[in-house]
Amino acid sequence: MKVGIDKLHFATSHLYVDMAELAVARQAEPDKYLIGIGQSKMAVIPPSQDAVTLAANAAAPMLTAEDIAAIDLVVVGTESGIDNSKASAIYVAKLLGLNRRVRTIEMKEACYAATAGIQLAQDHIRIHPDKKALVIGSDVARYGLNTPGEPTQGGGAVAMLISADPQVLALGTTTSLLSADVMDFWRPLYHTEALVDGKYSSNIYIDYFQDVFKDYLKTTHTRPEAMTALVFHLPYTKMGLKALRSALPLVDDDQQKRWLAHFEHARQLNRQVGNLYTGSLYLSLLSQLLTDPQLQPGDQLGLFSYGSGAEGEFYTGELQPDYQLGLDAGLPQRLARRRRVSVAEYETLFNQQLQWQAEDQVVSVADDPHRFVLTGQKAEQRQYLDREA
Repeated sequence: MKVGIDKLHFATSHLYVDMAELAVARQAEPDKYLIGIGQSKMAVIPPSQDAVTLAANAAAPMLTAEDIAAIDLVVVGTESGIDNSKASAIYVAKLLGLNRRVRTIEMKEACYAATAGIQLAQDHIRIHPDKKALVIGSDVARYGLNTPGEPTQGGGAVAMLISADPQVLALGTTTSLLSADVMDFWRPLYHTEALVDGKYSSNIYIDYFQDVFKDYLKTTHTRPEAMTALVFHLPYTKMGLKALRSALPLVDDDQQKRWLAHFEHARQLNRQVGNLYTGSLYLSLLSQLLTDPQLQPGDQLGLFSYGSGAEGEFYTGELQPDYQLGLDAGLPQRLARRRRVSVAEYETLFNQQLQWQAEDQVVSVADDPHRFVLTGQKAEQRQYLDREA
């Protein structure tokens, strides 16, 4: 029985800041951002959006009544959780109108958690093939204004429906894992922005990729050229390119050229959004599938998931005959329609995020076009609105 990703859909803000403009404002050469980290635009998340609303906005458009009736597991992978106790998945399930007899879980291990959710969901569906699972990677990447990590901010959510006989990608059952206590990236409970040792984290990322990739090849007796393309977690797109280059010596010149060409498609949409932590690998997968004309049903894709702190996993999936039917086909057009904000507007929106305090707060939603919005906080409870309810 095949189990895997049946549908993928993405949501982010309707706003972005141009990276060249941000570079000038930060007294940096534009190419440092455009080429050095490989980003063109960065999603600007307004205070009316958070990990919950982004997740619900990503999932709702792809779900049919049949899907909703079959879903009995919801997993939200996030490091932008809104409560130290209550799972964001519970809020999401309510906003989506899911059956109350559903298991709702929030998972955390930096950027890796959505992959953990997919692996859990796979096992669940293999036991219950008549059911479906909803896995969402949803995050708002925040390092602070005028910090070294600022140009690798962003945000959004990727929603994936996991089922038997999937339309998009049948996932393999063998993976290679690696985890160890590494202090390359962390966010203490008293911090609203992440802390990171940037150069160290980049080195650990590549080390983990090389380890799990080579271990996968050895364990499964797979030749690297059997994989049509390698898809990476992309906190910024240059990071994935560095990892890919480390694998090129394993294949001949022709395969190297093919992998590099495929990678340019895989990072196309991430260049326009920025970092979305748990969803970054899966936005790259969606970018690959939407923009790469050389892909064919039956192609094998290798996926590298990484979460700082640190955990890595490499696994594969096989493209299905009708994979295009399960994709968020309108995504490139939606990204093109976003509104560009100035650096000053971006800074204002960054500072207007809902505060971590007990007092009641009101968030303006007048300029937010999305179905699900955050309207504020009342009696220490976040207030969400479904405009179609």
